[in-house]
Amino acid sequence: MTVERRSAQPTVMVENDRVIITEWRFEPDAETGWHRHQYDYVVVPQTTGTLLLESRDEEHTAQLESGRPYFREAGMEHNVVNSSGGEFVFIEVELKNNQ
Repeated sequence: MTVERRSAQPTVMVENDRVIITEWRFEPDAETGWHRHQYDYVVVPQTTGTLLLESRDEEHTAQLESGRPYFREAGMEHNVVNSSGGEFVFIEVELKNNQ
């Protein structure tokens, strides 16, 4: 069964030949939609909360804390859903020079 969710709102803040920096704002239960990153990336949460991370094989929740970044390599197809109950915001920094 497919769940209908609102879309998270991305705002590209910087894009040049080295990086793409995007602010993502999620209302409760909003999602990014299925996507695959072309570049390695860093996520810096601006709020504290819980995200549901869906991949084709599994899903799990991640507790994120404001200001505590994490790194992921390019390639995995996934969807990110705000399961916090309130607005969730993070900054995503994609590293174009990793290829």
